[in-house]
Amino acid sequence: MSAVLKDGEIEILDESEASQIYSKGYFGKPQSGGSLRMDLIEGLYLVESGRLEVEMDGKIVNANTLIRLGHKREGNFEIRYLVYRDMRKRGYVVKSGVGPLDFRVYPRGGGPPTAASKYWVIALSERAVFDLKGLIGLVDRAVAARKSLLAAVVDEEGDLTYYKVSQVSPKGRGKRRKAKHPAEAIFFGDRVMILDPEDARRIHESEFFGRLIGSRLQLSLIETAFLLKRGDIGVVNGRTGRRISGATFLKEAANVQADFRMRLRVYEDLKGRGIVVKTGFKYGSHFRAYKGDPATGHAKYLVHSFPASYKGMWPEVSRAVRLAHGVKKDILFGRVGREIDYIRLYRIRP
Repeated sequence: MSAVLKDGEIEILDESEASQIYSKGYFGKPQSGGSLRMDLIEGLYLVESGRLEVEMDGKIVNANTLIRLGHKREGNFEIRYLVYRDMRKRGYVVKSGVGPLDFRVYPRGGGPPTAASKYWVIALSERAVFDLKGLIGLVDRAVAARKSLLAAVVDEEGDLTYYKVSQVSPKGRGKRRKAKHPAEAIFFGDRVMILDPEDARRIHESEFFGRLIGSRLQLSLIETAFLLKRGDIGVVNGRTGRRISGATFLKEAANVQADFRMRLRVYEDLKGRGIVVKTGFKYGSHFRAYKGDPATGHAKYLVHSFPASYKGMWPEVSRAVRLAHGVKKDILFGRVGREIDYIRLYRIRP
């Protein structure tokens, strides 16, 4: 079928051909005179598929010419086209989105105006910036519109990885158990121990704090700060035997671990949600989070803490998601602002 290219848009002028193309895939947008107008991405796909022949200034233009033209008009054209092409090959109807969203994707067998879109898709290069704040904003918009947000990341060989992005509110079954009296904990520089066997067992069994090593209980710095603030323990300096205040301990812990206060915010928030929180070091994350007793079930989430305006790179995200999936857990990114927002990313095959 024949079309003309003008001012960056492709138009099929013949009414019959326009109707046929539209009815078999909802390509383009029908015009009042019966023609069909489409953008370069849609036109390129039809040219590549052998369904369309495009003229510009009286000459036939091939797919390579359209790619070069698209690149001149927008820097992300090739990335967007690869995502569009892949979604179309999977049997979806794909229409342009309103920036910063790239596409609206409709359920198989449906399309506008009779069906609502299923996914909102952002098309990204593997070298694109991972903007946590911006991503949470897009998730909020998608939730309000009752859509699922997909991040389609294209690697340098043109392969695609799809991540479903959602905001979650983790909840557990844990309840606070008030201590009968504060236990004495000894601060040894980068770790803390409760030496009294009875206190060690009592603190551990209350909400699964720390790890019992023989009759002693080893606490993380995060757990210590939390229990100290709650009044369940008192902390003394292991060298001097002097009592350490909460403010002093926080200062000492921040010297050991630069992002300590940020991690503590996330830890406190998770504990407030009834989550049992343990270190996630061996999984490359800040925390692993259990809904209940860690001895009777696996961690539901791996949790990583980030500052409010965090920006990183997608390969880092890919590693975190891949590792979490490999151990059958979900990865949560906790954004620390005035409140704590959690987003979950997991790989899907749409």
